[in-house]
Amino acid sequence: MNTDQPTSPTARNATHRVVPDNWLEPMDIASCFPRSQPLEVDLGCGKGRFLLARAAQHPDTNFLGIDRMLRRLRKIDRKSVRAGLSNIRLLRLEAYYAVSYLIPPQSVSAYYIFFPDPWPKKRHQAHRLFNPTFINALHRTLVPGGQVHMATDHLPYFRDVYDQIHQDSRFAEIPAFIPSPEERTDFELIFYRKTPIARVSVRTR
Repeated sequence: MNTDQPTSPTARNATHRVVPDNWLEPMDIASCFPRSQPLEVDLGCGKGRFLLARAAQHPDTNFLGIDRMLRRLRKIDRKSVRAGLSNIRLLRLEAYYAVSYLIPPQSVSAYYIFFPDPWPKKRHQAHRLFNPTFINALHRTLVPGGQVHMATDHLPYFRDVYDQIHQDSRFAEIPAFIPSPEERTDFELIFYRKTPIARVSVRTR
């Protein structure tokens, strides 16, 4: 695992990004962080508003932000280094591939999956993130009692995800995770109080 862990928030060329040594086997994620702590994963971390706020409020938890957009990750990286958030690491990758192949088994305490692309056109729905294979990968990589928190403004997609999860006896519904005002994603802020936002949270049985 290649990572440059800065000795100070202003260290030159410091970065919280990680690059796997092997793209076909699970990463040694624990070795990327300075402390051994529970791991939570922000899938599709976007511009990082949630990730940065959550990590600052929970220094006793390690956070892995995953996104495919390099420009977004670079901005989060600079902000997290400046803020001295040593409990953040960033991975540029598709969420589906990361969970299916690179996240180690029983290593994640919680997944946050906020506003995934709903692919609303019927002919594109095969591209949606949630499907039986992805749900299997979530379950495999969660610790016992680990949680998944999902939110979307696309209600048909929410019903599809909700039905898939509730048909899986390995998960039990828990009260939906509600982010604090500081943790609301940039996408959520655009639609806050304008469009209904559906949320569901589950844990492994």
